[in-house]
Amino acid sequence: MTAEDKANEKKEKEDNKAAAEKKDILKKDKRDVVVHPIVLLAVVDHYNRAAVNTTKRVVGTLLGEVDDYKLHVTNSFAVPFEEDPRDPQVWFLDHNFHENMYAMFKKVNAKERVVGWYSTGPKIKSSDLSIHELYRRYCPEPVLVVMDVQPKGLELPMEAYYSVQEQTSDEVFKRTFLHATSTVGAFEAEEVGVEHLLRDIKNASASTLAVRVGDKISALKGLAVRLREISAYLSSVVAGKLPMNQEIIYYLQEIFNLLPDQDSDELVRSFAMETNDMMLALYVGSMLRSTVALHNLINNKIKNKKGKEEKKDAKDKKKEAEEKKEGEEKKDGESKKSGEEKKGKDKDK
Repeated sequence: MTAEDKANEKKEKEDNKAAAEKKDILKKDKRDVVVHPIVLLAVVDHYNRAAVNTTKRVVGTLLGEVDDYKLHVTNSFAVPFEEDPRDPQVWFLDHNFHENMYAMFKKVNAKERVVGWYSTGPKIKSSDLSIHELYRRYCPEPVLVVMDVQPKGLELPMEAYYSVQEQTSDEVFKRTFLHATSTVGAFEAEEVGVEHLLRDIKNASASTLAVRVGDKISALKGLAVRLREISAYLSSVVAGKLPMNQEIIYYLQEIFNLLPDQDSDELVRSFAMETNDMMLALYVGSMLRSTVALHNLINNKIKNKKGKEEKKDAKDKKKEAEEKKEGEEKKDGESKKSGEEKKGKDKDK
């Protein structure tokens, strides 16, 4: 590779990075969404009360605040909602109920304000933009959180969206949804409550090691799903089915750049040392488990042997006592008989 090629490659990387940074600046006002556990529980409870075993979806209002440059969704409440299954554009949302409920929530916690709304879609529907416009009366930039109350995979059961101005085929609403980063977070007090709830769900008989191994297996399965999605996307781009997105390619390149150099002697040595240490710990653990099992077996045999001996001694003592008692009874019977014979002889005389 010549110096000119290297310079061109370097310039292309810098241009891609600058484009990604520019896009980040444009999206800076679209904050990351952090959904708290109480909101997830409230949404599932709302669905189970109103739409379980049906094809309906439920809608409600999200309350929260901005903290650490992130939008924390800390509370929610249900809102009466109906829609025509044959015509998604025909829907009804009781905004009077919403305003009354928000006024009561505001008396309890003035920090919480309306930040958006939720839907149990489980996907975005055509009428969601109209509902989103209604919520723009109460919040300049509302967020839509679509919840999947019956998740089948290992992914988070929610997606967050903002609406942005964009030319669309709709002449009334010239806006479209933009995906936002969403995570599940909790304050310290909420974590304690969640731990208490999980005690009824988790298997109490499972050891800590088994739980950790299960968590790692779930994480690896989730990673495998995401890698398959990346592979499918790249294959579609190569086949010309999808246009190439510079931002996605830039992030993929970042991932590959963060991968360690597997040909490095230091890395190989570090992995070997880590593996040897782990195998040594497993070997020592196996030896200790075998020793403890053997010790328990010996103690059990000694205990059983001692129990048998005590049982035998008790049986022998009981037998001796019975023989002694029989001997005494026999002796008493003989003495009584001899006394009667003597008495009979005296009478004859």
